[in-house]
Amino acid sequence: MLQKMNHSIAEYRSYNLREKMKWWKRLLIGWAIYLLILVFIVYIAIRFPSFVSISSLMDILKRTSAYGIMALGMGGIIVLAGTDLSAGRMLGLMACVAASLEQSITFTAKMFPGLDPLHPLLVLLLLLAIGAVCGFINGFCTTKFKIHPFIVTLATQLILYGLTLIYVQFGTNGGKNITGLDERYSTLVKGNIISIGDISIPYYVLYFIIIAIIVWIIWNKTSLGKNMYAVGANPEAAEVSGVSVFGTTIAVFMIAGMLYGIAAFIEAARIGSNTATTGANYELDAIAACVIGGVSFTGGVGA
Repeated sequence: MLQKMNHSIAEYRSYNLREKMKWWKRLLIGWAIYLLILVFIVYIAIRFPSFVSISSLMDILKRTSAYGIMALGMGGIIVLAGTDLSAGRMLGLMACVAASLEQSITFTAKMFPGLDPLHPLLVLLLLLAIGAVCGFINGFCTTKFKIHPFIVTLATQLILYGLTLIYVQFGTNGGKNITGLDERYSTLVKGNIISIGDISIPYYVLYFIIIAIIVWIIWNKTSLGKNMYAVGANPEAAEVSGVSVFGTTIAVFMIAGMLYGIAAFIEAARIGSNTATTGANYELDAIAACVIGGVSFTGGVGA
């Protein structure tokens, strides 16, 4: 009897040990990418100490604010188990539109010579509308015709690039860089909130932070966000539960398009010289940011 008890205890301990090993394996696999990034950061910080300085970190934040806003929209689409390959070209078209409408009246190579620069907020509203329309088309084709978003947005990407190539030929531009932006527009985007020594914090960094908070609330605290997770995890079960898969998908794509519009508004002013190549491959950085941030391509997880 005692021998059986000892045998049972040994088996129990062995089982616990195996379970602990499985837990550690799951932990290492789940956090592998973060551990790898941490190793790279530590290595670079040792080799180049200036990398972890406040000015360097602020410079990284400045350069990635537009990508971050795009990633906020892309994250919702990936939660739906989709992707958006048109995001970069959508941003590029809207950035060219914004730049062309915000060229200074005194700029000699103005694209539309007789047009005064519009109020920046009107331009932002126009970009939001363009982004919403493009997002609606992507979402509608995806859910209505049951075509995978990869195919739909790949087609949209090519169409938008073609439209951008056509647009930059308008007026007197002839395909050249669209530059000479109005100071009011540039200041609204690139003006400094505060400067501490050589370190300045521009407005668009603040915009990114505010938008990130708003989008987090939408994705996590509203019925739309809950429906998005339900559709991404299991669209059939969500439909049976009374969730509109059609409406949710279109809403998420439209919100993503509007976020791309905000990113285009910022990026056009930040770079100051926009061409048909503006936005090329931006969607890849947005997708990478989502995946690193924990959004799963299988759907229903993240954001």
